Amino acid sequence: MKPHARFNLGYWIAAFLGVLLIQYYLAAHQGVAPIPYSRFEQLLHEGKVSEIGISDRFIQGRLKEPLPGGETRFTTTRVEPDFAQELQKYNVQYTGQIESTFLRDLLSWIVPMALFIGIWMFMLRRIGRGMGGLMQVGRSKAKIYVENDTRVRFDDVAGVDEAKDELREVVDFLRAPKEYGRLGGRMPKGVLLVGPPGTGKTLLAKAVAGEARVPFFSISGSEFVEMFVGVGAARVRDLFAQAREKAPAIIFIDELDAMGRARGVGGLGGGNDEKEQTLNQLLVELDGFDSSTGLVLLAATNRPEILDPALLRAGRFDRQVLVDRPDRKGRIEVLKVHMRKVQLEPGTDPEKVAALTPGFTGADLANLVNEAALLATRRQAQAVSLADFNNAVERIVAGLEKRNRLLNPREREIVAYHEMGHALVALATPGADPVHKVSIIPRGVGALGYTIQRPTEDRFLMTQQELENKMAVLLGGRAAEWIVFGHLSTGAADDLARVTDIARSMVTRYGMTQRIGHVSLEKDSRSFLSPNPLAGGAQERAYSDETAAAVDEEVHGIIQRAFEHTLAMLKERREALERTAHALLERETLDEAQLRALVEPAPAHASAPGA
Repeated sequence: MKPHARFNLGYWIAAFLGVLLIQYYLAAHQGVAPIPYSRFEQLLHEGKVSEIGISDRFIQGRLKEPLPGGETRFTTTRVEPDFAQELQKYNVQYTGQIESTFLRDLLSWIVPMALFIGIWMFMLRRIGRGMGGLMQVGRSKAKIYVENDTRVRFDDVAGVDEAKDELREVVDFLRAPKEYGRLGGRMPKGVLLVGPPGTGKTLLAKAVAGEARVPFFSISGSEFVEMFVGVGAARVRDLFAQAREKAPAIIFIDELDAMGRARGVGGLGGGNDEKEQTLNQLLVELDGFDSSTGLVLLAATNRPEILDPALLRAGRFDRQVLVDRPDRKGRIEVLKVHMRKVQLEPGTDPEKVAALTPGFTGADLANLVNEAALLATRRQAQAVSLADFNNAVERIVAGLEKRNRLLNPREREIVAYHEMGHALVALATPGADPVHKVSIIPRGVGALGYTIQRPTEDRFLMTQQELENKMAVLLGGRAAEWIVFGHLSTGAADDLARVTDIARSMVTRYGMTQRIGHVSLEKDSRSFLSPNPLAGGAQERAYSDETAAAVDEEVHGIIQRAFEHTLAMLKERREALERTAHALLERETLDEAQLRALVEPAPAHASAPGA
């Protein structure tokens, strides 16, 4: 590695002393003889002095005849005239002596200069920090973790076994790059980790570096972009230059979409955009380095659909590794990792906790364990129990309880019937997720009550009948209000939004109506990594006004039929609705066992009509 030039005050002092020595050497060899003052007076009385120059302390002059040493010029130190006459009486050789001020004169130059340089460097550093590193804007901001710093191993990452298997190949390559290519194969230059937020992409990249025991350069995509044009490209060059010096090594760019967004999207089509220059430089670096040198680029993103196609082509990010939400088995493994750090009650089974958390990511599960530990600490318990995990799930899903938010009796009654409408429809609908708890205690920002359903298994697709049942459960609260009070409230706003999304997706995306047919009129405008596949975003319409009107009619018809079906179900169970609502008003919270004990076996109901 090339040594970096650094400012050293010792170099300046040595240079200054060198100049003084040279000056002294030159003065000593210019034919000037230092003589005593008494010798000067003797030469003066003998008439051998041709000319002199007088200063406050010294007398310099020229002689008519050279001295025995051949010098024609002389210098001497002045002595007071009266004192010199007194010394001549006793025939004493005398000369003037001047106190040496060399060190004082030297310090009078060095100290101010050092003080000035110190203040100058201090101000430049402060200015550089205040402007985001003005003096080092082109230097990479990557955090470098050496072998001992990266203590994460594959054993610390759970629930993503397929992704770990893909990356073990990268580890083997970094350990022995030459042996790995003995058959002519080469390692992918770039590996892109794709997955929802919180699934462990960054942790997995650190585990690769920890297993391979190589330096790990970590930087976020947003750190390349600065207020100055060209800084991002300079930082990319500097990052790869540092990594080459420490190869074999890993470069990890988190949130790659911050700098790798497709060019020309959302801009004016110009080629001088700072982000585009940064991306272009990254593409050049990916083309320029040889993977056999032991340098691997890892990147992570949760929005792969907006990345520039040039990044994803063969020869750059050759391999994409999906880091998805863990399934039930994966959640059990993740919980085991995090539960090792807390004190658990005997019998607290990770499998029971995993059953409560479908759809949770690794970060969600880590937060769940921490929340459960905090709840146990708050109630002065000696260990964390399964009840603490249940309460932690409710707190994460529904929000914090707002017991100080007092509802008037009329509102409490409406909320009680609304929530029991959801619960009764869910209990009476075949295949619906079991009801875990019903409560009228306000939670979160705007929830005046909540009904929690817990899926019994992971689901990856839904049938038309299941979607209609889901809409019926969502409309249960609104239908209960209509049956009991004869009017509607604003409490079903979120339910209506979700029902409308489901119905519109059935018509425009899933082709589940006879009138529109088996066509897809819209695409999900959001990332496929979204946790809710039913909700769609606003997008440009690609069909005629007549088709749009037909879509609106079909959506309205699907929702209306689902509402009428829900009304019929609750009218059949009016007695159970009254009984459970009064119990909920009295107890404020009913769990699954209490709810089933209150609900009498209901007669079989007609299945929901098809759309």
